Amino acid sequence: MALFPIFLKLTGRPCTVIGGGNLAESKIESLLTANARVTVIAPAANARIANLAESGEISLLAREYAQGDLAGQFLAVAATDNPAVNRAVFAEAEASGVLINAVDDPPFCDFYFPSVVRRGDLQIAISTAGASPALAQRLRKEINELLPLDTGDWLTELGNLRREVLQLEPLNKARNELLHQLAGRDVCSYAECPSRVMARRHALRNTREEAAAPSPEAKAGAEDA
Repeated sequence: MALFPIFLKLTGRPCTVIGGGNLAESKIESLLTANARVTVIAPAANARIANLAESGEISLLAREYAQGDLAGQFLAVAATDNPAVNRAVFAEAEASGVLINAVDDPPFCDFYFPSVVRRGDLQIAISTAGASPALAQRLRKEINELLPLDTGDWLTELGNLRREVLQLEPLNKARNELLHQLAGRDVCSYAECPSRVMARRHALRNTREEAAAPSPEAKAGAEDA
């Protein structure tokens, strides 16, 4: 199956999870991590989900799913232990244009929850298209062990430096090459960080070279002379 890999912005978007057990809990946590606005519909909820509701992090409707519950939702998750209910949720979602995931039931999913390695803003997502979640989890564990714990902090500094470079340098091949060089170097926050010094010197040189280069109009005039 050909899947389109994508990272969605869910901040403030309405998402509904049908189910209040362990299957639902992990999906709720993932949606909250993405700052989604989560509603849970279930006649009973486990302790963690109940605590999330009590703290106001989610809305909990203590009842069974009913047709129409997905009205106005962006995304839905069917995570009950009743396949008939999950497929009814899927049918409503499909009819309403709502993205749907029926947990552990790949044919009734528009998308899958990947295994994810996180370091700050860095996310590495792994999917087997539902063929073997266990394999995805094993790969996640292996990557997690290889990736330094401070990668997220390094990425934050790299992002800050990239924004500085974009402000200082003209848009050209030299700037692009510099950004690729910086992605392979240590970056720190203090002003005399070697990577920051290199970036400032590069910007000065690149700006001078860009200013000294003849414009396309000047080149055309020289060729016509």
